[in-house]
Amino acid sequence: MKAMTILFSMDSNSLLNGAKSYEEAMKNLVNEYNLSDIIEIIETGSFGFYGKGSVFQILPDDIYYIVNSIDDLKEIFEEHLLKGRSVPKFLVDREKLIPADTSKLKETRIVLRNVGLIDPNSIEEYIGRDGYIALYRALKMKKTEIIDIIKDSGLRGRGGAGFPTGLKWEMTLKSQNDRKYILCNADEGEPGTFKDRLILEGDPHSVLEAMAIAGYAVGSQLGYIYIRGEYYNSIQKVQKAIDDAENAGLLGENIFGSDFSFKISIRPGAGAYVVGDETALMESLEGKVGRPRLKPPYPTEHGLYGRPTLINNVETFANVPWIILNGSDAFKAYGTQRSKGTKVFSLIGNINSKGVAELPMGSTLREVIYGFGGGVANGRNIKMIQTGGTAGTFVTPDKLDIPVDYESIKDGISLGSGAILVIDDRNCAVDIAKKIARFYMHESCGKCTPCREGTRELYTLLDEISKGHGKIEYIDRIKNLAQEIADSSFCGLGQSVNMPILSLYDNFKDEFLAHIGASECPVGICEFEKVKSKTKV
Repeated sequence: MKAMTILFSMDSNSLLNGAKSYEEAMKNLVNEYNLSDIIEIIETGSFGFYGKGSVFQILPDDIYYIVNSIDDLKEIFEEHLLKGRSVPKFLVDREKLIPADTSKLKETRIVLRNVGLIDPNSIEEYIGRDGYIALYRALKMKKTEIIDIIKDSGLRGRGGAGFPTGLKWEMTLKSQNDRKYILCNADEGEPGTFKDRLILEGDPHSVLEAMAIAGYAVGSQLGYIYIRGEYYNSIQKVQKAIDDAENAGLLGENIFGSDFSFKISIRPGAGAYVVGDETALMESLEGKVGRPRLKPPYPTEHGLYGRPTLINNVETFANVPWIILNGSDAFKAYGTQRSKGTKVFSLIGNINSKGVAELPMGSTLREVIYGFGGGVANGRNIKMIQTGGTAGTFVTPDKLDIPVDYESIKDGISLGSGAILVIDDRNCAVDIAKKIARFYMHESCGKCTPCREGTRELYTLLDEISKGHGKIEYIDRIKNLAQEIADSSFCGLGQSVNMPILSLYDNFKDEFLAHIGASECPVGICEFEKVKSKTKV
């Protein structure tokens, strides 16, 4: 091992910030000064936080730097690597972002246990951190033993629905058929959610290993990973991981010399929010338009190509090897009575430190936002927080100390995909509601009338209010319409439209009413038109 290691984060966000060019520049400097014998440069996954530049870590000093130019990099190289002194102006000092009352918080990394620590392109590094041992042990167990461990762990689906994972595996095992499929949903269409992408880019083998374990447990020999097509970096890293695992005999025929064979293929998706519904995902994978199917029958009985199919999302699968290695009791030691384990949160919006954080279920919004998001940016105040993604609910700052888990919906907080959007006091509730309605209108697959036509009318009503043309009767129509769409839509897309719209109105009723008959937006965001629109409502 060399005296010093420089880790460059090469997830998609880092690449957009120029990480590859900075890595190349650092390699050139190391070679120029003949330091290659003592300094190694390694690519890794996300470090979990982002600024306006590219982040890299220097070990064993355990220092993070953020750079925005090659000149920044050169200065760090000359001062830190040549002269042995840190450069404070480029340091990523997360402690300064964390208030004193939460500075003792630590992440509990189960899903992200390897992300930012290993080279995701190296199967040897994954194996060096107990990779594929869980699969080896699983192949020595009975199928029902594996499923019992997953059931006892209390693991629930991390894509948003929260269905018990072990129960889904058991249902698939009991379905009698000569062919079954394992599907990993890596489409990640929820706006503001990017944790699955970072898992795939930082630790792809953990998902492959989990899929193979699931395949053995339910009696499947073929798996597909449905990845959003624009996730080029994810696709590249996962494909390399598949190739390396096959070459090492860890995927493919007769794994570990057993009679179990399992192959995995990637299927890029066209990108549609509605394929978050597992039946729509299967339609898309079969080459059809991604529209949901009627349930029942459920995928565990009649799924892909009419065969029993097990579908879990990336984060759900990434928990599995850890649970097999450490046991269900170790997993249950984290979280709450009804929500076990950890959750990976995507932190976005008006906060100082955007990124991901993995915390035990039941952590509060305050711990997530201030402990890992560094609080509100630019010294502003929180106006609202959207929890659970675009399909989630909006809450006000008085809910900051409520635990976030599957049961928190009773307090108005939606866990969902784990996205937490912080919105400061410069934003308008009507403008946000309008943007959400536009998103739903755009993403509706058009299969059912309530969603197809209802979301369009909902957007039109909010658009009129945001332009100063609203009438008081529009408010009741919006409330009633949002609920009608939710009550009568075919799938989860339309069924969830009421949650963000109604929670926005409930919390900011006065702001909605203030747009009616006014001459300008009370927050100064919406652009009122002087001439009334001819749009019919």
